[in-house]
Amino acid sequence: MIIHFITVGQKMPKWVQEGYAEYAKRLPKNCSLNLVELPMAQRGKTGSVDKYKTEEAKRILAAVPKGARLIVLDEHGQQVTTKQLADKLEDWLGGGQDVALIVGGPDGLDQSLIQQAQWKWGLSKLTMPHPMVRILVAEQIYRAYSVINNHPYHRE
Repeated sequence: MIIHFITVGQKMPKWVQEGYAEYAKRLPKNCSLNLVELPMAQRGKTGSVDKYKTEEAKRILAAVPKGARLIVLDEHGQQVTTKQLADKLEDWLGGGQDVALIVGGPDGLDQSLIQQAQWKWGLSKLTMPHPMVRILVAEQIYRAYSVINNHPYHRE
């Protein structure tokens, strides 16, 4: 299974790239993390947020591999414990299909994308900067994988 981590936003600082890469490289091939960075919609003085989100949704959907399970990160999504995330990951691994894990741009995700999602994941009630989200998600996927495999990385 491949988790296609599809994000809106490019050109992250080196510390973000290194932090993300540190956790992504720890995952085995049967649960690999593939970062797909998409450009944000061009913002202007006269544009609308809805227009930007619609444009970004089109780019996102074009990047989702055919047959992939669609998961969105959303501020109103379900917040889970590490064990609950491990259970989700185990289901995904057993399901035999790739996962498309979506992070929207600065204005969030278009409602049409959120409605199509098979799961809405809320990381926290806190507002987090997108660079931190990349590292946090990679670490949590690795942590969930370590729980499934009884690896000592996660200690209860």
